[in-house]
This record gives sequence, C-alpha cells and structure tokens, in this order.
Amino acid sequence: MEYPSKILEEAILQLTKLPSVGRKTALRFALHLLKQNPDSVADFAKSIISLKMDIRYCKTCHNISDEEVCSICTNANRDESFLCVVEDIKDVLAIENTQQFKGRYHVLGGLISPIDGVGPNNLNIDSLIERIRENNQIKEVIFGLSANMEGDTTSFFIAKKLEEFNLAFSSLSRGISIGGELEYADEVTLGRSISQRIPYQI
Repeated sequence: MEYPSKILEEAILQLTKLPSVGRKTALRFALHLLKQNPDSVADFAKSIISLKMDIRYCKTCHNISDEEVCSICTNANRDESFLCVVEDIKDVLAIENTQQFKGRYHVLGGLISPIDGVGPNNLNIDSLIERIRENNQIKEVIFGLSANMEGDTTSFFIAKKLEEFNLAFSSLSRGISIGGELEYADEVTLGRSISQRIPYQI
C-alpha cells in the first residue's frame, strides 16, 4: 500500500514493531495520534522514552523499579519468609493481580533451556543463592515457574543448589495446565495455584 505521507509511513513502520500490531492496526493508531492535540502526543512520546531510559531493575529481586530497590522489596508489610521465584517481570504482575501472595519475589530473567543456549549462568540464580545466604528470614521458596519442561528443569536445578539451606520448597498447584505459560492463566486459577501450592520434591 502506498501512503500519502512518508512521515505517516514511518510511524506505521515503527508501530508494527510492537507485538501483535499489523499494518492496519498501526495505521489506525497513527491516525488516532494525528487527531490528538500536540501536548497529548508529546506526553505519550515522553512516557515511551522514559519507559526505556529511566526504568531501573531492583538490585534485590530484579523486578522493574523507579528506584534502586523496588516497592515490593521495601514494603515492610510483605512477609519476608516467603520468596516466590519467577521467570520474568510479567509473572510478578500476574501473581500480584491475584492479591493472594504477600511475600517477596526473585526474578530469574528466563528459564534454563539448553536448546535455546540458556544456561544457569545466564539467569539470576547466583544472586538468588546469595540473597538466601544473607537473609535467614526466608523459610520457604515457592517456584512460580511455568508448568513445562524448562520450568521443571529450572526448579530442580535451583532446589539442588539450595539444599544446604534449611528451607521448605513448594510449587504452584497444577491448576496451571501442563505446558501452560503463567502469563496467560486467568487470575482465579493463578490465585488458587499460589494459595494452594504444593510441596516441591527434589
């Protein structure tokens, strides 16, 4: 399709780089922005740039944060005895949406997957071990990982690494379907899975 403006065409090209955005949707977005007042569009653009340039990663749990340590890690009302290990930031958001978990998190940044070239050294596992070594208030590690081969492999590897500590291990109850991705689970199922978690066997 030939567009009447190269500027419009470039905007559409950039918008199609977003997940699940095709050219028709990108055109609709671009034309919508074109109708907005300049201040609104400037605020929109500023928020996108700030998203990339200003967001930080919590030095404790690796969640996204505006500060050096995230709001969950600094919240004195969270139960420090429970530590939920998750694959990615989106999983923290998914579990938080259930309002069933009041502990803290540790974001691995992925799962062990040799076929994809992802090994333990590519993940935030060493910082997890160090965190548990330095904090004797942690009593239970909950594996909030996807119910697939990579998730199970990662859980087993971490559990073996943490055997030296006097910890209880549990995983989400299998209300999460085998092979399912955590981010796509509905809030009721995910909430039940975290509240009815099961002991993890090494």
